[in-house]
Amino acid sequence: MNTNYSENNYLVLVGKITSEKVFSHEIYGESFYIFNLEVPRLSGTADCIPITISERLIQNFDLSIGKEVEIEGQFRSYNTYENQRSRLVLTVFAKDIKEYVEPEEPEREKVSNEVVLVGYICKKPIYRKTPFGREISDILLAVNRAYNKSDYIPCIAWGRNARFCENMEIGTGVKIVGRVQSRMYEKKHEDGTVEQRVAYEVSVGSLELVNKNDDENQEENKAAM
Repeated sequence: MNTNYSENNYLVLVGKITSEKVFSHEIYGESFYIFNLEVPRLSGTADCIPITISERLIQNFDLSIGKEVEIEGQFRSYNTYENQRSRLVLTVFAKDIKEYVEPEEPEREKVSNEVVLVGYICKKPIYRKTPFGREISDILLAVNRAYNKSDYIPCIAWGRNARFCENMEIGTGVKIVGRVQSRMYEKKHEDGTVEQRVAYEVSVGSLELVNKNDDENQEENKAAM
């Protein structure tokens, strides 16, 4: 994965466009749009991931439904308010988009969904076991962004990684490599109604601790350059 825009939050997705683009918002005269990308899993199922993209990247690009594309970008979050309550919304912010072309080397593994995050634990991980005995830890990772902003990314670790996360303290620096996934869940409202929603998170493939002091020194060196 070749990136030069961020070292602590970058991803690549390969998938099929499944919706028309819809206007999202405008910043300093630049319009942004959202569309859905279906990204296949090895199991044969697929994740449906929302993509936010600038008009600059799609002026001469065909975003037809069914088109297979490769996207490089970042996994970002922002807060929205519903019924006087804050809600965390996640999206892939595209930095580049191109038509996907199968690699020429047949032995080369197709990378269709990979995200790398370097950040800090900002909430005590929640460790639990499923009814079938599978170990899971829920993690909320704070990833720094430019202009003193941060993205708050929900992650889920399994098995040995879940046990390792169980005792992590708030403020621990970690590097996570995984995949963006979507899942359906039910939101129960106070009036008794039930709403079907989609949650997005990073399924952790590997996890390692990072030295906070080293990370800060690297940021200071970059700022001095």
